Formats: sequence, C-alpha cells, structure tokens
Amino acid sequence: MSEVKHGRGYVYAIQYHIVWCVKYRHQLLSGDVDKRLKEILQQIATDNDFTLAEIESDLDHIHLLVDCTPQHSIPSMIKALKGVSARLIFKEFPQLKKQLWGGHLWNPSYFVATVSEQTEEQIRHYIQNQKVR
Repeated sequence: MSEVKHGRGYVYAIQYHIVWCVKYRHQLLSGDVDKRLKEILQQIATDNDFTLAEIESDLDHIHLLVDCTPQHSIPSMIKALKGVSARLIFKEFPQLKKQLWGGHLWNPSYFVATVSEQTEEQIRHYIQNQKVR
C-alpha cells in the first residue's frame, strides 16, 4: 500500500499509473537506451520531488507508477518526464533521431489512471511484467 503522508494541514496518498508510447510506435526502448532512459526518468522524478515507485518499458512504450504530492499536477509531471528525457536521450543517442525522421521521441498523448489500495498490487505486477512474455 502507498504510504500515507502528511502535509501542512492535510494527509494524502496519491499514486498514478502513467503510460506513453514512442512516436510511431517504433521499438527503440531496448539495451542501453532502455537502461539510460530509466535512469534519466528516475533523476527527473527526484529533481521534481516525486517518486517513481515502479518503472518498466516494452520496446515501444513505458509504464510508470508515480507517487506524488497534491501540489503536483499530472500535465506538469508528464511535461517534465517526456520533455527532459527526450532531449537527453537524443543527446546521448543521436542515431535515434534518424530513426524517427528527425522528429520527436514521444507520442504527444499519454494514459493516466489513479491507483487505489485495491488496485496498487495488481498494477505493480502488471508494470513489472511488461518485458516478460
């Protein structure tokens, strides 16, 4: 279960399941790119004071389980995660830009769902098993 945290005058336990895809569903998230992307996303989360409780990819998309505070808005977290990660991945792996016709790394859309005490374990298991098939 997500840890119940205390703020100034409020108590919260907020988790989101977030998924987004590589542009054109290209299967680019493997090997060194996948490993580095996960490191970058963890650092972005740390820098922005939220936590990635789970993270896993499956070649053309990525799943996150995010713990955050009431002050974090979903669009701002997504913007930070997708924007900064794309810039850094293209910088470290410039060959990817050619595979995407010089365009963007991420599809502009994303999926987000709230996570409850009843669904957290099921979602964790689902994310952890993305590469297991």
